[in-house]
Amino acid sequence: MKILLTGAAGFIGMTAALRLLARGDEVVGVDNLNDYYEVQLKLDRLARLQPLAGFRFVKLDVADRDGMAALFAQEKFDRVIHLAAQAGVRYSLKNPHAYVGSNIVGFMNVLEGCRYSAVQHLVYASSSSVYGGNTKMPFSERDSVDHPVSMYAATKKANELMAHTYSHLYGLPTTGLRFFTVYGPWGRPDMALFLFTKAILEGRPIDVFNHGQMQRDFTYVDDIVEGVIRVLDRVAAPDPTYDASQPDPGASNVPYRVFNIGNHDPVPLLDFIGCIEDALGMKAQKNLLPLQDGDVPATYADVSALQAWVGFTPATNIRTGIGRFVQWYRGYYAR
Repeated sequence: MKILLTGAAGFIGMTAALRLLARGDEVVGVDNLNDYYEVQLKLDRLARLQPLAGFRFVKLDVADRDGMAALFAQEKFDRVIHLAAQAGVRYSLKNPHAYVGSNIVGFMNVLEGCRYSAVQHLVYASSSSVYGGNTKMPFSERDSVDHPVSMYAATKKANELMAHTYSHLYGLPTTGLRFFTVYGPWGRPDMALFLFTKAILEGRPIDVFNHGQMQRDFTYVDDIVEGVIRVLDRVAAPDPTYDASQPDPGASNVPYRVFNIGNHDPVPLLDFIGCIEDALGMKAQKNLLPLQDGDVPATYADVSALQAWVGFTPATNIRTGIGRFVQWYRGYYAR
């Protein structure tokens, strides 16, 4: 297939591109290479992809309406994986306009491109952050997600609503995947694993929020990508059991689906730090701080719907995943 992959210079995007290319798909990767974090890391990810047969890179911002329309018109994609977004919960408190531009306007441009190019299936990244202030665990796609606690979460919820509208109006098959705390080699420098590893190696204290009383359903990047590709291959379809008098938020009577993709194994933050310490052979100095605005104490994915849909459940344990990240980190920065 010919696939548009937005956010191709991101670590999920790069990993997904490698998998798609390995199986023989043609991938057109789009990224704006913004400086939200170090651009060199993005360029180095792209350097792994650009020599490979079947890959082409286009530097383009998904918020560029004319540029995106021209790309869709020229390329005639079969399917689209939309991963590009302004990421980060805490940054959304400082620069909310960036989230509207990338996550709302950008997603609108992707939907319009898919609509007018008769794309067979759009798979897009949502987030566990849509569960906001919910306290019922594990989080289920059947739960209400109407109480976001960050602008980032609000834009991801908006993406799901926008996708449903296009599935309803134009029959565009869309599937949203609510990612749960993705980590692994080539990861984002603004994420806890990267920040903690860097600080411990440099002998600096790490900021531990909510005094360490947090849990996250950490999900290894290879598991995320496996789920993305399996979902891409099973085109969203109307749910024959959908009852509009008792609507299920995760399904519809149109070709629209939403799935959690997480490890279904929440890890206490202090245990997570302990795994990093073991992998590094060094102890962390902990700076205990209160819970930050926009953050939540715990995440926990119910992945039964994903398992039923594509026969896959993430299962990489945190110790294995952190070990692989630390090995990559030491090798990458030793250069």
